[in-house]
Amino acid sequence: MGVNLDPDPLRQFEAWFDEAAATGMRAPEAVALATATPDGAPSVRMVLMKGFDERGFTFFSNYESRKGQELAVNPRAALLFHWDALGRQVRIEGPVGQLDPAESAEYILSRPRASQISALISPQSRPVESREWLEARVAEYERHDRVPLPDNWGGYRLAPQSYEFWQHRDDRLHDRVAYLPDESGAWRTQRLAP
Repeated sequence: MGVNLDPDPLRQFEAWFDEAAATGMRAPEAVALATATPDGAPSVRMVLMKGFDERGFTFFSNYESRKGQELAVNPRAALLFHWDALGRQVRIEGPVGQLDPAESAEYILSRPRASQISALISPQSRPVESREWLEARVAEYERHDRVPLPDNWGGYRLAPQSYEFWQHRDDRLHDRVAYLPDESGAWRTQRLAP
């Protein structure tokens, strides 16, 4: 790795993502999302990346969930893609903001009806009395012709300020290359020790 890397980290990510998807692995878009409280207590969970472009990487969640609460007060996060079949990881860090409500609505309406209802009824990350309580709430909304859009659920976009590409090597001299912005805002690469 090194001479074959694209100078644009987004194009490099796209190449690796496409290779991961081509392996047939389950959910190459699965990514660990790390957030933190204002005093620095970290938390991490898996989410599904729903898109990426020059603006950043998108994922969706309940705004009242633990991740939503942490992002509301500390709007910075880190993503970690791990594609074991290829021996690769990509780390991406940067600020996070909510998507425009129209973008969130477009995505929510593209989801299967059962997923729309689950997003609407789930008080994500908070205690519930039982599985039966959740199922009863689902049954309530299944009777409606149209599922109302939840106010507390939508998308986020992480705008990358750094990337790190990691390639496994059997000799443990793994290849690690960071992309960091230079003074002009262009990306520069830097090899890191394994």
